[in-house]
Amino acid sequence: MVAEDEDEASKTEEPSERKISKAKEEGDVAISQDAKSFIILTGMLFVVWLIIPLMGRWFNEFFSQYITSSDEIPTDSRHLQLIFLNCFIDFLKILAIPFALFMVLGVAASIMQTGFVYAPKKLMPDFNKLNIFAALPNFINKKKIFESIKGIIKIIVVSWVSIIALKPYLSRSELLPDMETMSILEFIHKAVTLLIFTIVLAVLVIAIADFAYQKYTHLLKLRMTKQEVKEEYKQTEGDPLVKSRIRQIRNERARRRMMENVPKADVVIVNPTHYAVALQYDMATMDAPVVVAKGLDNIALKIREIAEEHDIPIVENPPLARALFASVELDQSIPEEHFKAVAEVIGYVMQLKK
Repeated sequence: MVAEDEDEASKTEEPSERKISKAKEEGDVAISQDAKSFIILTGMLFVVWLIIPLMGRWFNEFFSQYITSSDEIPTDSRHLQLIFLNCFIDFLKILAIPFALFMVLGVAASIMQTGFVYAPKKLMPDFNKLNIFAALPNFINKKKIFESIKGIIKIIVVSWVSIIALKPYLSRSELLPDMETMSILEFIHKAVTLLIFTIVLAVLVIAIADFAYQKYTHLLKLRMTKQEVKEEYKQTEGDPLVKSRIRQIRNERARRRMMENVPKADVVIVNPTHYAVALQYDMATMDAPVVVAKGLDNIALKIREIAEEHDIPIVENPPLARALFASVELDQSIPEEHFKAVAEVIGYVMQLKK
């Protein structure tokens, strides 16, 4: 018990969407039985209020035809079997309406709370549940005690509301012996309808509270420890160390390719020690100079070294070097606002070459 409390206390993080989805796939969802009871009781109210009177009239018409013309009914076994078969089929037809309604409402009550859930694991038999000794510790726990108390409170509330609703009818029950059969049936029908309607209203309030409670406890149960969050992040996003190493390798490859492009440059513009931007310009094929390499600090020094090895002109222009480094990406043409400054540098380089 203490271990469970410590485990619950360590679960401080809200459950992720992945964990909620995984729990749903396993059939572990928040569902309120009181909400299901409310929906089914609503269907029962509809049946008692509308369908039972129709069924009563149908039974009356069905059996009256045999009572009023009983002398004309053949009594041989074949005709009697046919009559019983027709009665049974018609009886099933009229009962099919409420049965189908309750079946649909039962399924809808679950789908409305959780959506469609396909969990084959829930259909697999669990033989551990047949082991009485293994399941014995689960018979008495905080959740079972709370559910028992909650059930007793619900019974008290529903009973109290039902007595209040039926009180006017109970006081008139002494008049039943003096009433005709149809009046008695009508009296009982109204009383039962009012009783179910009152219970439906009471269960609606209970269902709203229970549904909110089930949602809360379900999310509370799915909470995660900080370690579980880290493990899930590794599974979904990848190990941060691995990702960092991959990013490092990609940067090294990109830097290597960039250094290979430095010898193609026509000029390197520098801020003596911090910035270096290598430009390539071909009047025949390019509309504007293109940045083929750029770097900061150590990389800038490396670009200068390669430029010196290949006799590429190096021009010191700190403002232009900083501006190009900040505003132009690799393999992109310089923006229009730097045309004039770069044109002066290119012109200077061309004069040197001549």
